[in-house]
Formats: sequence, structure tokens, C-alpha cells
Amino acid sequence: MKKTKNENVLNRFQYSADEVIEKPFNWKQMLRLFSYMKPYRKKLLPLSIIMVLINTAVRLIIPILIGVYTLDKALIEKDGQLLAILVSVIAVLYTISYGANYFRIKWMNMLGQSIIYDLRKHLFTHVQTLSHRFFDQRSAGSILVRIMNDINSLQELFTNGVINLLMDLIMLAGIFIILFTLSPELTLAIMVILPIMFFISTSLRRNIRRSWQTVRLKQSKLNSHLNESIQGIRVTQSFTQEKENMEFFDGVNTENFESWRIASKKNAMFRPLVELTNAFGTAVLIWFGANLIQTGSISIGVFVSFAFYLGMFWEPISRLGMVYNQLLMGMASSERIFEFLDEKPIVSERNNAVCLQEIKGQIEFEDVTFSYDKKRTALNGVCLEIKAGQTAALVGHTGSGKTTIANLISRFYDPSAGSVKIDGYDLKDVSLSSLRQQISVVLQDTFIFSGTIFDNIRFGRPDAADEEVMKAAKAVGAHEFIDKLPNGYETEVEERGNILSVGERQLLSFARALLADPRILILDEATASIDTETEVKIQQALKTLLQGRTAIIIAHRLSTIRESEQIFVMDHGNILEQGNHEELMNAKGEYYHLVKAQFNMLEAI
Repeated sequence: MKKTKNENVLNRFQYSADEVIEKPFNWKQMLRLFSYMKPYRKKLLPLSIIMVLINTAVRLIIPILIGVYTLDKALIEKDGQLLAILVSVIAVLYTISYGANYFRIKWMNMLGQSIIYDLRKHLFTHVQTLSHRFFDQRSAGSILVRIMNDINSLQELFTNGVINLLMDLIMLAGIFIILFTLSPELTLAIMVILPIMFFISTSLRRNIRRSWQTVRLKQSKLNSHLNESIQGIRVTQSFTQEKENMEFFDGVNTENFESWRIASKKNAMFRPLVELTNAFGTAVLIWFGANLIQTGSISIGVFVSFAFYLGMFWEPISRLGMVYNQLLMGMASSERIFEFLDEKPIVSERNNAVCLQEIKGQIEFEDVTFSYDKKRTALNGVCLEIKAGQTAALVGHTGSGKTTIANLISRFYDPSAGSVKIDGYDLKDVSLSSLRQQISVVLQDTFIFSGTIFDNIRFGRPDAADEEVMKAAKAVGAHEFIDKLPNGYETEVEERGNILSVGERQLLSFARALLADPRILILDEATASIDTETEVKIQQALKTLLQGRTAIIIAHRLSTIRESEQIFVMDHGNILEQGNHEELMNAKGEYYHLVKAQFNMLEAI
């Protein structure tokens, strides 16, 4: 069968990282979630529990005072003094209940928000430590959903659910005891509906949990597409794919809407069923209670107290169903949150990792093999040495392994075999922070953060003085365009630096790297987006700024690497040639042909 256009659009996107997790309800996992309450167990939690106990005790006392004492004693015996006392006591108890409830809500909101804050901070901090491979396999939108939506969905559970569970269990236990004390026969008659309640809860809970898991999945897909659409809007408009993009969004949005509708429908079924059993229980109370009154087994006051307690009985039963639904939603979200928290970085430090002091910058690759996906090899037994303070260039066709070498030097990945060393230290033996603090990387697709020009340049060195920032900007030729901005270095740049041109963003990134004063500077196609005139200025600045610093330049534009002391020519993960520009040109090998091809192309233009 031929697929529709919309189906083809939908099939362009795959979200394999987010799937509905099929597991039984895991109380161990829920206990792990509740462990985030530990920091507050000595203050907010005890205070909230005390307020719950006070409020519950007051609510359990009031029906007895109204039914047994007010009706059966004060009114029947026409004791006006006792009636006045009872009315005053009941009024005071209601006031106490109001105050206890007020502080319970206040302190539980504080507790819930504090836990959400801690959990989100923990998850975000953990994600920051994960390896590049983790981000290669997941879209930014799906990660955003875990940190925002999934954690937000736990807010109601921590704010009301946990404390309501305690309050309702105490309330039910208290009601059972009081009802059996007042009339065991009437209590047993009413409790006939409990098996019905048990059947309702057990039959619905699995479906409800799966429905909320599906909701989380659909939200992740929706956020992922929104993130891609916003970041890729220029490409979408350039290829006039707005209609197809809207069709895909409509499909994902509809799936999200349907998942919410189904989950909400199942969720909403519980309360009406509870109310239906409540009506049945009330009918039993009226019919059987009336017979007991006629036979003199119970008084009217006891019957009225029963009516009060019966109404109070169904309220916590109904809330317990809601709490259970919150637990189901929490289960669905916590599974996804803990999936990230249980993710271990592929690149990690050893317990006895060496903290590198100021390095000289000598780099060695000893028979290094590497693959990103364990299927296609990116480097094949590469051996190279770059001496401290040297400027080395990596050239070759796309996919030859140039960027992979840069990634291994920064230890964004570890080699599959062999070793990468700096100053004789195997990178697997050194701490990541001490290594990366001495390396700066400038990419072709530079990233500019929201904030001022000052903030972006001093990103790698937050304590740098304004004069140092300006000096770095002048060194790379960025000062001239910055000075023309409305507020100069205090100009606020929008997300990803959209108010700046591609070349201007690249210059800011270059200034940022230089200000960090690294011992090793990696330029990965860093001058690709800069015009020739600006590039000449940068090359002049680099002659002074790179003295005593190891520099690795990855470039397709071969004119930018003529002055490099070493040039490594790569092809399919292998080093074909190495030497300086003159040596390689005289050898008339692969490098010679690359230079001639670029020269001929420029002449043709």
C-alpha cells in the first residue's frame, strides 16, 4: 500500500530513546523517590505530620459530639447549659481544625517545592557529567522533558499525595474503630461494599499506569519536534517545508492530545465509581439503620453520627484512589528520571586520578583505534606526536578522522585501543577537570549563550577583568565590530547569538578560547566562517598569541595552515603523510594534490 505524504513526514523522525517502560509497580523505586524527603525529616515533615494528627483527631471527635452528646443528651434531656458548652467546644474545634489545615498546606507546599528543587538540581547536575555519546543518542527536547515535565508531574505527589496518604489512613483507622464501638452490626452491614471498592481499584490501576507512561512518551516526542523546528526554522523555510513540518506537528500534537484524553478518562472513572459505591453504602445505612432504631439497638444520635462518619469514610477512600493515581503518575515519571540518573558516563575518572598541574602540551597518540558505534572505525592504529608549543594541522577529506583526534585529546571519548598521552600522562589516568581546564576548543558551529558580550567571552574564565576581555577581543579582531554594537561589550545577545553574523559569533568564540589561556588550543574549522580579510588579522595575532602554546588546527581551507610546523594528512582514519608545507609539497603526494585542487578551484572562480 502506498503511504500518504503525511505518513512519510512522520516516518522522518524516530524517538528510539523514549519508550513505554513495561514494569510492575516498583515500591523499591518509589522508596528511592521518597528518599529525597530525608533532608526535611527533622523540620518540615514532622511539623506537617503534627498538623495532620491534630486535624484528624478534631474531625474524628466532632461527629460524636454532634450525634451522641448533642442529640442524645443535650436535646433529649433539654440541658441548655450542656448544649451551650457543646456548641462552644465544636466551634473551637472547627477553628483548631482550620488552623491545623492552614499550616499543613503551607508546610507541605514548602516541602514539595523543596523536593522538586533538589530532584531537578540533582538530575541536571548528573546530566552535565554524562559523556558525549549520551547526547549523541538523544534529542535536546527529550532531555528537556525529563528535567522539566517529568519532575513537574511529581509536584502534586510530594505536595499533597504523601501527607494525604498518611492523613487518610489514620482517618480510616479511626473511623473503623469508632463505628465498631458505636454499632458492630451496622458497621458490618456498611462494609459489604469494600470488596467492590477493592475490585475497582485493582482492575483500573494497571491501565492507568500504562496510560500515564504513554503520556510522558508523547510529551517527549512533542518537545523534541518543537526543539528541532525552532532551531531548524531557517532550513525549513529555505526548502519551503513549512506545510510538511506543520503536518508532522499536527500528528505529534494529536497523539499527545489523545494520550492525555485516554489517561484522563481512565483517571476520571475512579471517583464516580467511588461515589456510586458511596450511594449504595448510604442506602444500606438508611435501610438497616432505620431497622436498628425501631428495635432500639441504636439511638437517633448514634445514627446521625454514623451518617457523619460514613460521609467522612468515603472522602478518604476517594482521596486514596487519587493518591494511588498520583503514585502511578509518579511511577511513570520516576522510571524516566531514574533512567537518566542511572546512566553512567562512558568517560569517567579513576579514583586515584592524577590532577594535572600546568602542562607543557606534548601530545602523543600510541596505536590509537576508535569507533563511535563499534561498527565503523574512525581511527585505525594512529600514531602521532605533537611537541609542546608546536602548531600542528590536520587535513583530509570529510570523515577522515580529524575531529575524532580533537575529541580524544579533550577526552570527550576514550580510544577503543591504544592510548592518548599529554606530557607522558595517559589521559585515562588524569582528572577530567584538570585536563579540560588547560584545553580550549573552537568549533565551526560555535555556540553563543544568552547574556552580554562580556559574559560570552569570559565564559571559560569568569574572574577575568574587563580589560583582559577587551584585550582578547582585540587580539582576534573582534573589538571593532563589538565597539559598533549599541551597548558595546554590555550588549545583550539573544539565544545562540542570533543578533550577530556567523563570522562575528566565530570571532567571539575565538576570543573566549584565548582568554581562557589554554596550554592546548584546538581550532576545528574555526576560520571557515570568517572572511579572508579577518582571517589574515587572526593569523597575524596567532603568531604572537600561540608562542609557547600547543595548537591543533583542523582546516579544509589549506591556505590557513601553511605556517604550521607539522601537517598530518589523514584519510579514512589513517595518517598518510606528515611534515611541514614545503616538505609535503616537494613529496608530491596526497597533500600536494589537495593543495593543487584547491588552487585550481580558486582560479576557476
